Amino acid sequence: MQELSLLNDKLDALLKKYALLQAENNRLRTTIDQQAKEIDTLSGKLTLLEENLMVAQMSSSLLNESDKDVVKKQLDTVLGEIDKLLATLND
Repeated sequence: MQELSLLNDKLDALLKKYALLQAENNRLRTTIDQQAKEIDTLSGKLTLLEENLMVAQMSSSLLNESDKDVVKKQLDTVLGEIDKLLATLND
């Protein structure tokens, strides 16, 4: 009879431990879900920041006035050559 009582006490202790572990598991799963959402949010923010950085780098690397004049002259030359070729093809 005493062995049955001891076994019952051990079973109660195991059930309490199991209930505590289940509660901790649920709490940890909730924490994981929250952290996953935060990671998604931060990942989105990181993507936006990377895009903004790329735009800032591109805008800072824009040509200055003298470079713009050189590029404009080169484009004018190329367009002139294209016009000549088109005129030749039309003849």
